[in-house]
Amino acid sequence: MNRDEQQTLLLKGTIEVEGRVVASSNQALLVTVSLDGVEGRACYKAEAGERPLWDFPDGLWRREVAAYELDVALESNLVPTTVGREDGPFGIGSLQWWVDDNEEDHYFTLRDHPEFHEWFAELAAFDVVANNADRKAGHVIFDGDRCWAIDNGLCFHEQDKLRTVIWEYAGLDVSAHLLERVDRFAKGDTGHVGDWLNPIELALAQMRAHGLVENATYPIPDGDSDWPPYPWPLI
Repeated sequence: MNRDEQQTLLLKGTIEVEGRVVASSNQALLVTVSLDGVEGRACYKAEAGERPLWDFPDGLWRREVAAYELDVALESNLVPTTVGREDGPFGIGSLQWWVDDNEEDHYFTLRDHPEFHEWFAELAAFDVVANNADRKAGHVIFDGDRCWAIDNGLCFHEQDKLRTVIWEYAGLDVSAHLLERVDRFAKGDTGHVGDWLNPIELALAQMRAHGLVENATYPIPDGDSDWPPYPWPLI
């Protein structure tokens, strides 16, 4: 299925729960979605199953959808198709197209493959704009053909919270073709990202995009910060 077909199925299909995703901290569920004889699988994250956090408000699923919409706006093709649904089996939440990964690879096993270097450069820039506070190595998966970025719920905080395992690009130049797309977002071509964030969160994402374009280099970890620049656990 192409992206449009996936989105239609996720938005309109009937949802049937298969089971819980092992080791999920927020009760993520594997579901089957069916519509007019067509089926697909998705990861369903209901707000009712979220673990409360002291620094992020309830509704992390909205940030999952916002992250996908940022991916669309930046034309990055990093995040599986993700939508919001109000009528899920356990209430309002997000549905993300299920990726059958090999359950072995992650960022640390994939980063040395030259064919993925450009993809990771895009992801590093994406996480800067999204202010991703939790880019663990295990949030990069490999389906046997390409990589995907999942678990994007801890993004778009109003405070600077970039925590990632992808610091190899720190201080390096951002490619011109990527800066061009980031600049369009900074100047107002934000697509549907603002549908899932408050106005301040959206404006700050645009400011981070502007800063990335202005500097034209990937940021360097702040050694004076009270918070480590990487998530824990790393994988």
